Amino acid sequence: MLATDLRIAARSLAQHTKRNLFLGAAIATVTALLVLMSGLTDGIRSAMLESATTLMTGHVNVGGFYKITSGMSAPLVNDWRRVLEEAKREVPELDFATVRVRGYAKVVGDSASMDMVLGGIDIAHEPGFRRVVQVKEGSLDELAQPNTMLIFEEQAKRLGVKVGDALTLVAPTSRGMNNTADVRVAVVARSVGLLSSFSAFMPAATLRKLYLLNEETTGAIHLYLKRPAASAEVAARLRGGLARAGWRVMDADPQPYWQKFQRVASEDWTGQKLDVTTWEDELSFLNWILKGLSGLTFLLVTILMVIVVVGIMNTLWIAIRERTREIGTLRAIGMQRRKVLWLFVLEAGLLGLLGTTAGAALGWLVALAVNAAHVKVPDSVLMFLMQRSLTLSIQPRAVLLDVLLLTGVTTVFALFPALRAARLRPVTAMHHIG
Repeated sequence: MLATDLRIAARSLAQHTKRNLFLGAAIATVTALLVLMSGLTDGIRSAMLESATTLMTGHVNVGGFYKITSGMSAPLVNDWRRVLEEAKREVPELDFATVRVRGYAKVVGDSASMDMVLGGIDIAHEPGFRRVVQVKEGSLDELAQPNTMLIFEEQAKRLGVKVGDALTLVAPTSRGMNNTADVRVAVVARSVGLLSSFSAFMPAATLRKLYLLNEETTGAIHLYLKRPAASAEVAARLRGGLARAGWRVMDADPQPYWQKFQRVASEDWTGQKLDVTTWEDELSFLNWILKGLSGLTFLLVTILMVIVVVGIMNTLWIAIRERTREIGTLRAIGMQRRKVLWLFVLEAGLLGLLGTTAGAALGWLVALAVNAAHVKVPDSVLMFLMQRSLTLSIQPRAVLLDVLLLTGVTTVFALFPALRAARLRPVTAMHHIG
């Protein structure tokens, strides 16, 4: 029976090809735009994840604060090797881990200065760093030498320096005094958006020396998971595991570590407390970018969907008027109202399914073409998109959900004119034609 009903619905659509093609094209356009906008949002999210988990965070992080006095705190983790061993026991999903020293300093050149967030790295144990950071001048291997530094091209322009030039770092130590260090610019890397506007990197030993730290002290342990989507679950488990192992652990707080200084400084405790965060916590200050894109997508699709819904309803109203005699005949020979309703709804659903499927395929092909073309992102929006070439990440599951959602919407709004058709009395319909 379903196959017969589908044939009837298909023939009804074919009888009004021009009108249905126009409406189907509108549905396809909405679907294609939704797929592309979703792909752009997912692409930015993927780029943000890749860039951020290289430059400033892992999928899960074990950081913390050390307080010499109740009013003075520093983002430090003491005895980090023991903490790392405990983390490895608690996280079997671990792919690899890196150890970073955290810092903040004024960077002074010959003609300018700027404040930067510093990351102390061991370049030999940073497998993701070379993949994400694109070198413009110099060599990443130079970061294995002491007193060297990597800055990004916008920072180099602002400071007026190039590879080989000297910079002076001025930073407050955990004991409340300032210390300085002279470093050489070893690498100038290409900008990767907002995250590279304030970050710079140097050997961990150099940053420890600047902050007068010993080898057993670091800033944070970055844990990289085989399945990043499990970061929240892993963080909660690790937080409990570290507490059971004897460390004092801070309560979960979805903020980056640098936004916690004021709160930590106001708390009355001394010594070490560990802080377990996810990459989403550390990047919460960037959520406005994704929220803005999601809001724009919702607004655009809503407007287009209103147009499509009006088109669907008008098309069916016209179809009902044109097929009044047919409806009356069907009702006169015994077809139930429920069956009439079903046929019109099935017709609208079939039109919606065909239109959304075509639109999803079109959106997917456009996304593939854009990715293959390696469209360069203008510098004016690079800071926000955080990808040098425009990349659309199309997820099959998301595309399927878009198709089902839009097909469902068109079908639901087809109920109103379909109910009108089902309620036509046979005598009224035949009299109307007569």
